[in-house]
Amino acid sequence: MNTTTLYRPVGPEELELIRQSDWKSFPPRLPEQPIFYPVTNEAYAIQIARDWNVRDSGSGFVTEFAVDQDFLTRYEIQQVGGQLHKALWVPAEELEEFNRHIVGPIKVIHTFTHP
Repeated sequence: MNTTTLYRPVGPEELELIRQSDWKSFPPRLPEQPIFYPVTNEAYAIQIARDWNVRDSGSGFVTEFAVDQDFLTRYEIQQVGGQLHKALWVPAEELEEFNRHIVGPIKVIHTFTHP
């Protein structure tokens, strides 16, 4: 099976829910979060975790995970800003199925906190 590596910047609350899943899945979206946004590159994930998550919750984390490449063909890559700012838009109601196509564990590859 071919996989694609994706990244997800998260705050401490979402990270705890990922840990509780034994590093296998992302938690369901909240009602005000209709879309799950994994990003396509590490630099963009770092920018969000460092600049937004730290500001909003005191710490930010970049997760890295692999997803079945064939499954991902249903989602177009969305450019949401500059050339670096690319993400997939996964409707909240499809997140459970998305999680089933994660291959291997979700890993924390960067941690940011207030200095």
